[in-house]
Amino acid sequence: MTPRALEILNNVFGYGTFRGSQEAIIKHLIGGGHSLVLMPTGGGKSLCYQIPAMVRKGTGLVVSPLIALMQDQVGALLQVGVKAACLNSSLPLEEIRRVESQLVRGELDLVYLAPERLLQDGTLEMLDRCELSLIAIDEAHCISRWGHDFRPEYLQLDTLRQRWPQLPMLACTATADERTRTEIVNKLDLGDGRVFITGFDRPNIRYRVTSKENEKKQLLDFIKNEHHNDAGIVYCLSRKRTEQFAKFLNENGLKALPYHAGLPALVRQKNQNRFLTEESLIIVATIAFGMGIDKPDVRFVAHMDLPKSIEAYYQETGRAGRDGLPANAWMTYGMQDVILQSRFTENSDGDEKHKRSERQKLDTMLGYCETVTCRRQLLLEYFGEKLSEPCGNCDTCLEPVDTFDGTEAAQKLLSCIVRTGQKFGALYVIDVLRGSESERIGKFGHDRLSTYGIGKEFDAWQWRSIIRQLVTKGILAVDLEGYGGLRLTPSARPILQGEESLMLRKEAAAANRPKKVKKKKATAALLLESGTDAEGEANQALFEDLRELRRAIATEQEVPPYVIFHDKTLAAMALHRPVDEGGFLQISGVGQAKLERYGEKFLAVIRESS
Repeated sequence: MTPRALEILNNVFGYGTFRGSQEAIIKHLIGGGHSLVLMPTGGGKSLCYQIPAMVRKGTGLVVSPLIALMQDQVGALLQVGVKAACLNSSLPLEEIRRVESQLVRGELDLVYLAPERLLQDGTLEMLDRCELSLIAIDEAHCISRWGHDFRPEYLQLDTLRQRWPQLPMLACTATADERTRTEIVNKLDLGDGRVFITGFDRPNIRYRVTSKENEKKQLLDFIKNEHHNDAGIVYCLSRKRTEQFAKFLNENGLKALPYHAGLPALVRQKNQNRFLTEESLIIVATIAFGMGIDKPDVRFVAHMDLPKSIEAYYQETGRAGRDGLPANAWMTYGMQDVILQSRFTENSDGDEKHKRSERQKLDTMLGYCETVTCRRQLLLEYFGEKLSEPCGNCDTCLEPVDTFDGTEAAQKLLSCIVRTGQKFGALYVIDVLRGSESERIGKFGHDRLSTYGIGKEFDAWQWRSIIRQLVTKGILAVDLEGYGGLRLTPSARPILQGEESLMLRKEAAAANRPKKVKKKKATAALLLESGTDAEGEANQALFEDLRELRRAIATEQEVPPYVIFHDKTLAAMALHRPVDEGGFLQISGVGQAKLERYGEKFLAVIRESS
């Protein structure tokens, strides 16, 4: 059956060869085996169950967590001629009956359902009358109580193995540490199956973390300097901040829309649809947005607040650059983020075991932010993957961080905290260290302390960095019940007494921090790599003409442009300039159905430019 799978890959999906472990996974599933598949976002997980569903007799049953995600995937499959449909609450009754009738008659290759609908008695009884080929559980990390996207409905999916024990099952996700992987296997009863871990690395994503200073200006500079007219996602921790940042970006000439659970359902749906169908739109969202988003040309993901865990951060940044072209994962964070996330944990309804796990995850996230080594190495190590050399595509690799003996600075800071009563926050302590003449310091008499003014060698930005590092190292703790006051932990004693030294990350003074250099757009850079500057400009012009044609077709069909062709496929057309159907079929991402649907239109634009 493997030749049939390769034929589908070539003729239907338009790809010449399988990537990574795809072939082994597909062969295993076609042969009736169960599996858990961990593959990075954009790595081709969907093909691992879509192709076997088309090879095996019957209809593939796909469990998907979000309506928007299943609609997106069904739309893409219909474009390449695959018989697919979804069943969800957004469909009118007539459409539901039509799809169910197709299912019972065996006319579909794949059907997508949310777990809530799938597990209804009526749905299960209807599926009993169908010939099913396999079961695929998408976003399988939702099954884990220890994960970041836990959904209680996923816990009931073990009934599928009991109901249809003869069907092979594939569970797939881009994000799962060892504990989550074990839970998925146990909950779905996949004990006799294979686990395929194809790697977590997304080498096209550049990871960068910066300290908060003027966060709105920092975000605006980042987008305008590096992502003019690009699609992107900006994540904020609260609904209020989501609204504020969307308004700010619009006021400064960018197209941005908010997305959070407090908006009316119709507004959320409209904003998400616009993000999927428009090519230069920014969505400003809480973490309620984005799980499973298939939009391939998201060029950046920006975090304005600290994520609660490495898993959440990896999942959210993974929504950038699904097409394999360069993308940015940019984050700014400060001490207030640490306090907020810590409070969320302590005030949650979880038991002490759960809270301890959440604290450990936050500590790991802080360690990632403050690292002086390669960020990608640390990120991959968390998921059990080793990168032998620094990646060369994160901020700490591109602009290596200096370190310094911070023992004396830490002693000054710790002494100041003790002398001010271990009840004041970072900003106040920094003012005392730097000798501020504020009325408040005078009111408390702290201008007469021995530590008053002894820290003028560092600016406020640098002191904030030192405080964050000491919190990350467990030398300082933050009062979560009051106003974020700093206090010493037992680990501070050997530092204060000179028994231990401390190496810290060295932040440049505010006046000496380098300005960021404007970078080319990912697609433009890709096209300009070939030939002379004049050829590159001609390629770019053709690329834009092809995008305009794609946009017109997508508008007419009311589908996202990337469902027609990805940017990467258009870039290949602009570079290779096929002039006939044979040449057009050689472009990666062009299959027989798309050749028949769109070949002549795109070839006409290419011929006209030659």
